[in-house]
Amino acid sequence: MISGILKTTAKFVVILIVVAAAIGFYLFYRAMPEYYGRVALPGLSAEARVWRDDYGVPHIFAANFDDAARALGYVHASERLYQMETLRRAGQGRLAEIAGPAYLDADRLVRVLGFYRLAETSFSALSPWAQARLQAYADGVNAFLATHRNALPPELMILGDTPEPWKPADSLAWGKAMSLELSGNYKIEALRARLLQKLPADQAAWLFPPPPPGSPVTIAPVAEDRHAALDDPLDRLNAPVRLRHGASNEWVVSGARSVTGKPILANDPHLGLSAPILWYLARIVTPEGSVKGATIPGTPIVLLGQNDRIAWGMTNADTDAQDLFVETIDPTDSSRYLTPDGPQPFVARDEVIHVKGEADVALHVRETRHGPVISDADPDLAALAGPGKAIALAYTGLSGQDTTAEGFMRLNVARDWDEFLAAMKLYQTPTQNVVYADVSGDIGFLSAGLVPLRKSGDGSEPADGASGANDWIGVVPFERWPQTHNPDAGFVFNANNAVVPPDQEPIFGRDWEEPFRARRIAELLAAPGPMSLDKSAAMQADQVSLAARDLLPFLARVAPADERQRQALTLLSHWDGAMDRDRPEPLIFEAFLAALQRDMLTEKTGLSFADKGQFDATALIALLRDHPAWCDAPGEPDPDCRAMLTRAFGEALALLVERDGADMSQWTWGREHVALLTHAVYSQIPLLAAVSDLSRPSGGDYYTLDRGGGGAAPADKPFARTQGGGFRGVYDLAEPDRSRFAIATGESGYIFSAHYRDLAALWFDMKSITLKGSEDDLKRAGAVTLTFTPQ
Repeated sequence: MISGILKTTAKFVVILIVVAAAIGFYLFYRAMPEYYGRVALPGLSAEARVWRDDYGVPHIFAANFDDAARALGYVHASERLYQMETLRRAGQGRLAEIAGPAYLDADRLVRVLGFYRLAETSFSALSPWAQARLQAYADGVNAFLATHRNALPPELMILGDTPEPWKPADSLAWGKAMSLELSGNYKIEALRARLLQKLPADQAAWLFPPPPPGSPVTIAPVAEDRHAALDDPLDRLNAPVRLRHGASNEWVVSGARSVTGKPILANDPHLGLSAPILWYLARIVTPEGSVKGATIPGTPIVLLGQNDRIAWGMTNADTDAQDLFVETIDPTDSSRYLTPDGPQPFVARDEVIHVKGEADVALHVRETRHGPVISDADPDLAALAGPGKAIALAYTGLSGQDTTAEGFMRLNVARDWDEFLAAMKLYQTPTQNVVYADVSGDIGFLSAGLVPLRKSGDGSEPADGASGANDWIGVVPFERWPQTHNPDAGFVFNANNAVVPPDQEPIFGRDWEEPFRARRIAELLAAPGPMSLDKSAAMQADQVSLAARDLLPFLARVAPADERQRQALTLLSHWDGAMDRDRPEPLIFEAFLAALQRDMLTEKTGLSFADKGQFDATALIALLRDHPAWCDAPGEPDPDCRAMLTRAFGEALALLVERDGADMSQWTWGREHVALLTHAVYSQIPLLAAVSDLSRPSGGDYYTLDRGGGGAAPADKPFARTQGGGFRGVYDLAEPDRSRFAIATGESGYIFSAHYRDLAALWFDMKSITLKGSEDDLKRAGAVTLTFTPQ
């Protein structure tokens, strides 16, 4: 009898599994995008065709760019709707509504900054031409939503989210959120202030050393009076996506230095890794012109790419576009704060944040003449401010008349240097370094975006808001943005390093990224022989860490305590600093560097230095070389930091033995340095985690051109790669069809699609594809076509 019951139960369980699998398969299958057939698309002026090549990249052939934007909106929504919805909610401050209280802090910050309100008003600042393009894109997205309400991505069903109709402001709000991610210098200001509460000013300054002498500076200075009277676009100011350290490489070489006789341009932005990756490749062909490259679902723009005449790339400028102002609350009336003209009322509003599974959260937002009171959304800043104070954020990204999106749209159709500059004049935020090349042979560089001018000070620390001494008096005018056109050197490059010298006026900032990647680019550009596409691709794949080379000599001070430490030091003494995934030396060094950063910076100060970068090797080297007294402990002098270095090295090896075993011959960098290409939702579901996971061992590190940063790595994967060049482009201006493109995953967001993963292997192997061909060429190559017809 018992056996019969067990058999019946087993059959029932099997039936449940089969039924569940069938339902799951149906839910995934019905949401898969259509790649061929005919679809009526409202608003089209003429038929448009989308040819998808072997990798699922859409080649959109349309009568004009507005029609192409409609088609792109539909295609984006069909492949990446979950991504679009989460990015839109990030810009609205509405993630907690579907994902729960874990996202409440992020929502609170975005609401305080008022991103969506600013996006709505910024739409009105755009020309009718740009408004029409954004509306056409939104119409395309909504056409997909209207016909697929019962076939939404399973992720949205799991979260219980039904997307609302898309609005042009949704595209602009994403730009605001990205601007904040790439403009985090206010956090460095706060760190300086906290250090000054703990250390004498001279010692606090040790932790912010300038770039070493001889470090690359992108362009020469332009001397002018920083206090000149200006037209001030900031008069209009109201004064995780996932990273502070968005980084990138870029270079452009003139035809005189290339094998083709025309410029070659290369660019690879370094942002957070995920599956699918942020980027989506697309090509648009119209009688008005063509453009191809990297788009971001949710926008109708090719952010990085090439059109018929020009190519461009971007790196984050790390310009100081944010200041913290410590406001004094009126002791007689807490609804007011002190100004040079007497007490003024806070501009206040109340908002409600809906939180999944919990009660709504009421939010009282205050704004001052400098900007929103950000300490109301950040407990750490509130603690830094102290009683009777509040900290407001002045930030060029808080304009309600932001024309950045139109700048990008006009960049997509620019045909020469003058049109490029005209497009970039509309650009506001985040500050970006833009390299340029065209088919006529011109090359150039522009550091684009609004940068404040101050009455006094350099914006490196929080300023007193009541005095007005450090108030902004305008922005640097466009004509004085750092730029160069056809430089005598025949090339220009940037890797988030200093754009101008430290004594340049006006002040563009001081917290540039460490110069190791820029130094490596300079070395490789100086190598014999002309530039080629293959050489640029090899540079993007370079895994030599100059930070490792600079730090290795200090290991001579380590006094090995046992045979394992002697063996490890011997390995490192013969190592060239190449972060090869198959070697043990990178793993040993990276563990040592992490331990040294923790012991010398975090432990000594009690503060996190994450906002300065993963390791802050520049500060470590400066302390070891110039200020060894920093290593002293109470009653334990360490005049040459030998004890500190030995301690960190011992801690590193102990961790590796715990994680990777005692046999050092089995240690490899790639085993620990896994590039995490995981799906935000499915990685949390056991049966789907393995299917959706595209992670693989990789090389490189935070300081290599093949960027392999590991900031915010999971606790159980401390050496994982969480950041990298998720898009890579190498552009040929002699024959644009030879330009190369790569993204870290496939095009599709659907994990059972062949195009979810088919570009990942190429990306890991540093290979690429081209985007080219007429409709007949694509047809002969086996591309499938989806035809959009006017409704």
